[in-house]
Order: sequence, then structure tokens, then C-alpha cells
Amino acid sequence: MPFDERLDRIAQPAADAITSVVFYKVHAFGADWPLVVVWLVAGAAFFTLAFLGINLWGLPLGLRVTAGQFDEPDAPGEITHFQALTTALSGTVGIGNIGGVAVAIAAGGPGVVFWMVLAGVLGMATKFVECTLGVRYREHLPDGSVSGGPMHYLEKGLAELGVPRLGKAIGGFYALGIVIGCLGIGNMFQANQAAVQLQAITGGPQGALAGYGWVVGLVLAVIVGAVILGGVKTIAKVTDKLVPVMGTTYILAALALVLSQHEVIQPVLVRIWTEAFTPEGIAGGGVGVMIIGFQRAVFSNEAGIGSASIAHSAVKTNHPATEGLVALMGPFFDTVIVCTLTALVILTTAESVPGFMDTDLEGVAMTSQAFAQTAPSAPYPIAVVALLFAVSTMIAWAYYGLKGWTYLVGEGKRAQQIYSAVFCLFIVVGAAIKLDAVLEISDALVFLLCVPNVLGLILLTPTVWRELRSFLAVVREARSTR
Repeated sequence: MPFDERLDRIAQPAADAITSVVFYKVHAFGADWPLVVVWLVAGAAFFTLAFLGINLWGLPLGLRVTAGQFDEPDAPGEITHFQALTTALSGTVGIGNIGGVAVAIAAGGPGVVFWMVLAGVLGMATKFVECTLGVRYREHLPDGSVSGGPMHYLEKGLAELGVPRLGKAIGGFYALGIVIGCLGIGNMFQANQAAVQLQAITGGPQGALAGYGWVVGLVLAVIVGAVILGGVKTIAKVTDKLVPVMGTTYILAALALVLSQHEVIQPVLVRIWTEAFTPEGIAGGGVGVMIIGFQRAVFSNEAGIGSASIAHSAVKTNHPATEGLVALMGPFFDTVIVCTLTALVILTTAESVPGFMDTDLEGVAMTSQAFAQTAPSAPYPIAVVALLFAVSTMIAWAYYGLKGWTYLVGEGKRAQQIYSAVFCLFIVVGAAIKLDAVLEISDALVFLLCVPNVLGLILLTPTVWRELRSFLAVVREARSTR
């Protein structure tokens, strides 16, 4: 029996036990809802109401901040608002945006798209809160760099509320969880999917790369290692070019395909709306988007997990709320725009090609085949885009895991080198073998982190309001001096 199958057999009982606890389900509205998903959605709804729909009115202001209108070159931090956004997006715009949407639609039909968009819009408020707190409680290191994220705002924020021991314990738990989680969904899964895509376009199981997944992993490890060793500044310099290019390329390709089938757009939109409110649509929306979509493609809307706040914390600013406003654009771009376009690619193709949804294709393969129906050569550029998505995700999650690691063991250079070496080794492992049980454990652990994280966000909501009022005063002053 191959090594990965033996390891999966050993680890599967542990994976089943952990996932059954983390994703404990209650039956309602004709579907089984994991309580952790309900917790995420309830938290997002709470923040939407608490900040008076900042998901909508904050978007134009966030665009102005991202464009540099309120830049402070001499402010503490390491990267610009735009670079912070692209670094975070590199972690959220990944394989899930191409394959996760296809899985969700296959599970619940067109109606899941409505619930996916709703989840994206609500998640914008959560992202605003956690990234504002990330900057508010970040730690400034002697070398001028910064370290932030949930482990810091949970520790320091709860200490301000009079429970320092609880804050320290939860901060440490989060840091440990993000280190372990990043090796799974932010590393091995991405490397595995990248290798699968390259093998698919080079002849499949009998092609040139068959049996050489480790070679793909080795190349990816060298690329990722070269970037992450330079720290967040190097990561930002790569992502502020890579993310716009790959994002724009995919969006334009998806738009071209959808518009080429313009005669079926209206019936597709009608089906999305009507099937969202049928019992099957609601069940599909809950299970297909908020379980399958969030669990396997968590990067399509990671609001509530807290990981993106680690990247946003490195921004140059004296006003934490500026980065919260920038961050709320993340779910809007990667879920409301990119994932919706992926859904329309699949659904317009299904409307035009009878029987398309009845095939055995899953995930990225389904999306790729949808493109191929209009452009036969499309699978090749889609594979390249998927590869870039995987690389960018690994780069971002390498940084997230590093900050969790240094929170636990210290900021020493030796500790950072050890972590980077281990992370790159796991890339090779992930590309060479598939460890389903290990990935299930890492998925469950990452979702478990949202429980203390969202609780901390709720408790620290008054702090976020103070930071928001402070920055809005700056905005009003800038208007009055024009």
C-alpha cells in the first residue's frame, strides 16, 4: 500500500473525530447546518448591523484609501494600502474561486449563487472589523517591521477588557492553529491542485508529468521560498503585480465567455433567483456554499477566520480604520465578482449545452470544461491561471503561518528559517501525494479558529467604532479644507 494511503488510513479516525466536533450539525430548513457556519454568518450579520451597513457605504471610501488618497508615507508599517490588499487577496483568490464554486453548484444548483453573493456581502463587515483590530493592536518590532493578526488583538484586546490570561491563552491557540492550518489548506492542497492541473494538460495519468508531482512541488517550493524569505515587503512587491494580472486575466476571460452566450444570461439569472428560495435551493445554499464553499474553498470568503488581518496589519498608517475599509473590498472582489463570474461561466454553459452538468467532472475540471465548450484551447490558459492562483495563495499563507510561528517561539532569524524550510518541504509533499485525512484535519482546525476570533471581534466592537470615528473625522476635515 502506498505511503499516503497508509497515512490516510491511520489519520482518518482522528480526522473524522475532529471534523464531527468542529462541524457539529443541527437540522433546520430542510438541511443540516454546522454550528460553526451559523456562527460565522451570525457574526457577519451582527457586524453589518452594528456598523450600519458599512459593507455598502464604506466601499467608495475604501476605494479612495486604496488609491492612495489618504496615504501616510512616514507612518509606521511596511507596505502601502494597495499592497496590503493584494497580499491578502493573493491568499483568498485561489483554487476555490475556480473549483469551489463548481462544487457548490453541483451540490445545490443555481440557487447557491444567490447565497454565495449574500455571504460575500455580509463578510465585508466582518473583514472590516478584524483588519481594523489587526492594525490597532499590531506589534512594532525593533527592526521596523510589524507583526499583527488575531493572536495579537485577542491577547491585547481581551487584556484591556480585564481578562489577560484568557486573551493570552486564546492568542496562543490561534497562533498554533494558523501554523498547522497553513500547512494543509494553504500549502499541500494548493500544491496538489497545481500538480493535478499541470498533469491534466500534459497528457493526464499517462502524460509526461505522471508520477513526477514531486518535481512540480520542488519547482513551486523554490519559487515560494525565494519570495517568502524576503519578508512581507518582498511578498507585497510580488503580489501587487501578480494579483492584478491574474485577476484581470481571469475576469476578462470569464466575461468574454458569458457575453458570448448572452442569449441565455437572462434565464440563468432567473433560475439563480427562483431556485435560491426553493427548499432545495436553500439547502444547497447552506450546504453547497457555506460548507463546501467555505470548507474547501475558504479563501473565497475568509471573513471571520482572521487570517487576512495578518497581511493587512503590515500597512503604513496611523489610522487603523483605513485598513479596515480597504479590507472590506476583499470579499467583494474575490466572492461577489470572481466567484460570481465563475458561476455564470458554468451556468451559461449548462444552459447552452444540454447534459453538461450530468458529466462526472468536478471542481476545476468542470470550470475548465465550461470554458472549453466555447474555446477548445481554454483549458491551457485556465490551468496557468489556476497555477498562479495556487502559487499566490501559498505565498500569502506562508506569511500567515510565519507570523503565528514567531508569535509562539519569538522573532529570531533562526526560527523564521526553520519555519520557511518546513513550509517549502510540505509543498513538495503536497504535490507528490494526496493526504485527504490530513487536509480534513487542517480544514477543521482553521474553521475552529473562527469561534474565539468572532467572539473577540464582538467584544472589541466598541474599540473599532472609536477607530472608525477617528478616521471619519479626518475625512471630514479633508473635505472642509478643499
